[in-house]
Amino acid sequence: MSQGPRVSRLSVRPRPRDSIFPGGAELYRSGDAPAVCSPNLRECVLAMEDCCEEVFLLIDEGTVRKYKADLSDEIEPQITELISRAEKGLKALLKKESALQAKVKTAQSQPQTGTTTSNKLGNRRLQLLAKQRERLEDEIRQIESEVLSLEAKQKR
Repeated sequence: MSQGPRVSRLSVRPRPRDSIFPGGAELYRSGDAPAVCSPNLRECVLAMEDCCEEVFLLIDEGTVRKYKADLSDEIEPQITELISRAEKGLKALLKKESALQAKVKTAQSQPQTGTTTSNKLGNRRLQLLAKQRERLEDEIRQIESEVLSLEAKQKR
């Protein structure tokens, strides 16, 4: 029973293309298994689809579950490690956040104390300047009295 040319379910081009193998398929066989590659691209695509369908039909549900469990067992420690790292990082970020919030509270309350401190410093400086002025005024009075006494002596 001969079949006519089959149409690929994946191929959208209606006409076949030339092979990309200039010397024929024999030169491009891989490994020990003999690979038959037709110079007709459509036939190659159809052969590949048949091969894939057979492979997928041969794998049963139990095998899929086994490989899924193996994969889960393989990646579970890595995922657990990543989760623990993320939790440590989150704790560190929370500590940093609370430290920054405390710093903000301190900074917000500091201008009030800073203003009081600057007022205290300003008041202290004013007191020192006032005392210095009084001393200088006293010195001026003493010098004026000396000048007056010297002038009085010179007139005599």
